[in-house]
Amino acid sequence: MDLTRLRTAVAHLRADVIGLQEVDRGQDRSHGADLTAGLDFPHHRFVPAVIGTPGLAWRAAEAGDGDGGTEPAYGIGLASRWPVRSWHVLRLPASPLRAPVLVPGPSRPGVLLLRDEPRVLLSAVVETPDGPLTVSTTHLSFVPGWNVRQLRTALAAVARLPGPHVLLGDLNLPGGVVRAVAARARWRPLARVATYPVDRPRIQFDHVLARGWVGRVAAVETPPLPLSDHRALVVELDHAAVRR
Repeated sequence: MDLTRLRTAVAHLRADVIGLQEVDRGQDRSHGADLTAGLDFPHHRFVPAVIGTPGLAWRAAEAGDGDGGTEPAYGIGLASRWPVRSWHVLRLPASPLRAPVLVPGPSRPGVLLLRDEPRVLLSAVVETPDGPLTVSTTHLSFVPGWNVRQLRTALAAVARLPGPHVLLGDLNLPGGVVRAVAARARWRPLARVATYPVDRPRIQFDHVLARGWVGRVAAVETPPLPLSDHRALVVELDHAAVRR
């Protein structure tokens, strides 16, 4: 990952608040950069899910690791152009079971049993021009069933923070499952569009959910960016729109 390429891609999104998944800090593969801080948003935070390098050697990050350590880390980030009143972190344990994952190959796909990684929910109470808004981001497990459990936990945790609420991220769940879980918790999807794979999207793994009045959805975009196998998901809200 090249920081300049990331900055260019994020600038293309024209976002006021952005949630980042699978983010590096201090990794050789990212030239040692803190990718979240490198976006130059005035308010930002990175929280590690693991210390070390995924695919090589790593351990689960703990509260004591904080988000300003010097060891290589990997996790999620949130950046805002608006002031942040408070930050909140919830750690979501990894599944105790390994799960089969389809891996592309030169002739035919293969299947690997992979160890799950711990996950993180990061929330910010943001002072927008129209009042406070809690924005959260997460990247849930790929283990079926376990990711549903994590989504329920995340929705309940965010709902306890000041409203209204927006949750965004890679949930590793298709739209139908997310909508069903969200509806039971009184959340609603703001976008129903395929985001994966990047070249010819066929399924929605990336979602933006809302609870409370956050405004009218003015536009939804899924631009391909040169840094992910998912498309970005951009939701533009018009808070000034009259509620009907």
